[in-house]
Amino acid sequence: MDTEKSDDFYSRLKEELLKSNSWPADYLYKFIVPTDLKKINQIQQIFDNTGAVIESKKSSKGKYTSLSVMVNLANPDAVIEKYKEVGLIEGVISL
Repeated sequence: MDTEKSDDFYSRLKEELLKSNSWPADYLYKFIVPTDLKKINQIQQIFDNTGAVIESKKSSKGKYTSLSVMVNLANPDAVIEKYKEVGLIEGVISL
């Protein structure tokens, strides 16, 4: 994803989050990850010590794992910061 496009995406996301929630608020992240324990652990570490509840479910053939992460965050900037951190992990799709 090129930087200009992602900056535009994140500014729109921030606007939507400001409109739709009063902060702090619970936010649900959904990620699709190739079933690779190292990558799954990296995502879990990003949300470590945040009080996040993480649920994982393997696809029917076991090639991919979906992760749902429910976490209470202070503001839209905190939501975007976590998306950017997870975005550094190769092969992860944010939904």
